[in-house]
Amino acid sequence: MSDDISLSEAERSAGIVRCDACPVLCRIRPGRAGACDRYANENGALVRVDPLLLLAKPDLARVAFVEGSEAWRGELGKGEGAFVTGIGATTTYPDYKPAPFIVSSKHDGVDMVTVVTEGIFSYCGVKVKIDTDRYLGPEQAAVRVKGEAVGHVTTAEYGSQMLSLGGVHHLTGGSKKEGVVTCDALLALCNREAVELSIDGGSTVVVQADRPPIVNGVLEERMRVGCGSAAIGMFAPQWKDHVDEVIVVDDHITGVLSEHQGGAFLDMKPAGIRVRGRRSTPGRYFQVAEPGLGWGGTNVSDPLEIIEKIDPKQAWPGLKLLMVSTTGEHSAWFTLDNELKPQPAEMPVPVRHVVDRIAENCEPALCTVLFMAGAGGSLRAGVTENPVRLTRSVRDTLTKVTLGGVPAFIWPGGGITLMVDVARMPANSFGYVPTPALVAPIEFTLRADDYAALGGYASRAVTLESVLAHHKVRIE
Repeated sequence: MSDDISLSEAERSAGIVRCDACPVLCRIRPGRAGACDRYANENGALVRVDPLLLLAKPDLARVAFVEGSEAWRGELGKGEGAFVTGIGATTTYPDYKPAPFIVSSKHDGVDMVTVVTEGIFSYCGVKVKIDTDRYLGPEQAAVRVKGEAVGHVTTAEYGSQMLSLGGVHHLTGGSKKEGVVTCDALLALCNREAVELSIDGGSTVVVQADRPPIVNGVLEERMRVGCGSAAIGMFAPQWKDHVDEVIVVDDHITGVLSEHQGGAFLDMKPAGIRVRGRRSTPGRYFQVAEPGLGWGGTNVSDPLEIIEKIDPKQAWPGLKLLMVSTTGEHSAWFTLDNELKPQPAEMPVPVRHVVDRIAENCEPALCTVLFMAGAGGSLRAGVTENPVRLTRSVRDTLTKVTLGGVPAFIWPGGGITLMVDVARMPANSFGYVPTPALVAPIEFTLRADDYAALGGYASRAVTLESVLAHHKVRIE
């Protein structure tokens, strides 16, 4: 270790300890914590502030919380029924040191090893799925927090808008403030806290994992049942004999019942109502209006705005017209007068029943936050002296990767690029270091013989009983 990062005699005399858990190398005074609030100086010793988290089967977890009972340690120590997570495990920077916990256990009689650590991820971000019909902003638009760009809008999916936030360019490639704000936003999102995002040329949205989005101050309640065409396909038989025409207003694909194949199968005659936009296939129209916060994700507040013309050769006085959005949130009933102009009228009960059914079939609107990171770098050296073997073992599904005990999705191709739903992870699973980077728990579990074959630190494996005896733990 070079002198410039070693402690001076005066610092040692003052009881200061140096934390080497990340490149910042904090010097921590007695009774104080480091910059990340994860490590502290406790009577001259560097300690992890949070206890190591174990996940236990429900019956063992219940025993653990019986006041005054120590029986749970013995039960867990048998090596089955509990899983050591990376939460509270500490990091091993630089990564050539073996992971802080290499735990041996048995599962259905098979000898297993779980390598446990907290990884420091500079190459990380989140993919956010926001269930809403509202227009959030154009694709590729910058997403900002406190004025700093932290990501961008990606694709509009089926009833949802996707955002890509974070990544190494925002964490390290911009200004210092951009990196700090990005790291703070990612940390909050990954720990299931609410974050307000503003989108260039679009809306402001409050995002929180597993909670409804708030778009421009309005709580979103439901996601669409489908596009306008899909709604026609689902509910056409229920409208038969009650309507002459149904127009399902949608920013993407507006559906017109009498022209649609769903109406054709019901032998509905043409109603002669032509909507604006570009006709795709019978009964399906694109671009009937601009995107916005109104009906079906358009900028329309009066649905009659999307009607281009009414053909007097096909339409007739008294024609019954329903206009409805893809969530059932907006609906209106009209009849054509003698001049073939739509006039508002009271919606018949059978028709209202189908509109309510559209709403019933809409799922609750939620925000989904997926943590995404690359674990194919130096972190692997804490698992084995030959890192590429771990990558191959993961690719061959011999090694299972989890974060806080939650199985991760591993992207195909090179490296270990993973994603995990933060809502499934234990609370406050994530931390940070001021470099800036996120800290996340990660566990690699495989058979003991496979671990030895990939050149792992098998001689350093300890039993769960030893972990319980020598470390502060908590049970979930």
